[in-house]
Order: sequence, then structure tokens, then C-alpha cells
Amino acid sequence: MSSDKVLLDYGSGGRASQRLISELFVKYFANPELERLNDAAALKLNGTISMSTDSFTVDPIFFPGGDIGSLAVHGTVNDVAMLGAIPRYLTCAYIIEEGLPMDDLERIVKSMGEACKEAGVNIVTGDTKVVPKGMVDKIFINTTGVGEIIADPAPSGDRAAVGDAVLVSGTIGDHGLTILGTREGLSLESNVQSDSAALNHLLVKLVQEIPDVHVLRDPTRGGLATTLNEITVSSNVCCELEESNIPIKAEVAGGCSFLGLDPLYLANEGKFLCILPQEYAEQALEIMRADELGRDACQVGTITDANPGKVILVTPLGGRRLLNMLEGEQLPRIC
Repeated sequence: MSSDKVLLDYGSGGRASQRLISELFVKYFANPELERLNDAAALKLNGTISMSTDSFTVDPIFFPGGDIGSLAVHGTVNDVAMLGAIPRYLTCAYIIEEGLPMDDLERIVKSMGEACKEAGVNIVTGDTKVVPKGMVDKIFINTTGVGEIIADPAPSGDRAAVGDAVLVSGTIGDHGLTILGTREGLSLESNVQSDSAALNHLLVKLVQEIPDVHVLRDPTRGGLATTLNEITVSSNVCCELEESNIPIKAEVAGGCSFLGLDPLYLANEGKFLCILPQEYAEQALEIMRADELGRDACQVGTITDANPGKVILVTPLGGRRLLNMLEGEQLPRIC
């Protein structure tokens, strides 16, 4: 690009906008449908589709383990896949603050393109707006994803049943603690980093090999505890969590203890919950552990009818604690 910073002209729709699109976005997002540069995309999909949209305002925009660009792809791809679907296409809209360094924008766009290739999806249409300095914080990204549902019946938050096993694909709280530590300049352990990743390939394998997966959900904002509360309310069941089984990295537990945070409520961007009949639990864990993104998978609880709509944490000493849904945001702008 001819400028080292993003100018208002780049959001004008004129020649400057066209240069930005052709020299930056098309360069890293290249695919036949996008390269037609139409106002909409003609897509081929079969059967029932899964569709999700999300906006990303994470602060800081670069963090250990990822950035706002890769996170925008991972977040929406994962949401689409949670219905037992194969994600196919994404849309992408940028709202950029005037003066953002062009090198930062290119780094984000490049990261986003690489994340799309890893996930096997194409960005097929999008939009770019540039607003005056101070009207937005650096850059916000919106993505919408669509995919083909292959699970029958599709997993859903209202399908958890009494007797089901509750599995988690790996350690929790990594992303939330990383964002807070980076934002505040805290000296955390060097191997604390975001778990941001596209889970769709693992999820597709899971729903293809397990006859009936009742619920799939990624515990992002509000973390494990809030997500399970949403599921128990939707399904009118109770979830009993075994505290000693919940995988938490020692450095994450230590950081949370120091900061007064509960890792059960911290965001995750590369983990998922799987709720399914107990008879399929071991098979599901084998599938998950065979993948790098699920190597720490384990069963953390069971679904009961004891206290419908509630999540109960069972401590190592046999005590029982109610895990309520958070009233507000424990950590703002974590995605």
C-alpha cells in the first residue's frame, strides 16, 4: 500500500478503497467467489445449514497465541461447527480507526487468511469502513459463517439428558487469563497463551463417528460455568461437576489465585463441551485425545435431575457448591 497508515479515504468506496481491497484483502483471502468482487456471493449448500455471526473487539489486538484476525475466524467457525456442521463460507466486515498502522492491518489480514486455510473455509464477501480517529479503538471485525449440518439429529443446547456424560476437550481459562495479562502488562508464566483454534475438523470427526451427540458448545464469554448454566436451563436438567476432574493448567490456576479470578468463568477460544450418552463417553474421549486440540480431554461431570436448571460443583472433600451464571462481564473485551 502507498500509505503507512490507514486513511479515511480507504473507506470511501472510491479508488483508495479499491486499492485496499485488491492489494490487501484479495491478496490474502483469494478464492474464486471473492475475486469476482460482486456485492454478494453465490454459494452452493446442500440441506440444512448452520449460521452464526459474531463481532470481535478484543483488546489488545495482538496477544500470545493469536490476534483479532485469527480469533475472528476461529470464533465463528467454531460456532457454526457446534451444530454438527461443516463450515464452508465466511463474510467479513472491518471497522478500522483512521491512523491504524498499515503493517498492523496487513498482519491481521494475513493471519485471518492463514486461519481460513487451516479451517478449510473461504471468505466470500465483506465490507470495510474507516472511521475518524477516536471513534473506534483500532479495529473491530464482524464475521458471519455458514455451513452444512451433517449430524442427524443436530446437537443442541436443549438436548442434554439425565445420565449424559459431560466432557471438556482440554484445559480451561487459558484465553481469558492471557488477554487480561497482556492488556495489563502482567508478568505471567511464559507458557500462558490463548487457546484460540479452529475446532471444526475435530468436531466433524466426532459427530461422524458417535451415533448421537446431544450437545456441543464452546465455553467462550462466561467460561465453563456460565455455558453449563445456559445448557441446564435450556434442557431443564442439572449438571454435577467434579472439581478434581476439571483440567486447569497450574500457571492459569496460579494466575487466577493471584488476581482473584475464578478459572471456571474465564473465556476459552479453542475448547468445547460435549454432552452425550455415557455409553459413548470413552469412544468420544479417544477421538478427542487423538487430536492435538483434544489431547487433554476428560469427563468432568454428569447430567442429573436433582436440581433442574442448576450447575453443582462437587469438591474433592465431597462438599457441594452452586455455580451461578455471572451477572455481568468478569473481563470485558476478551473476544
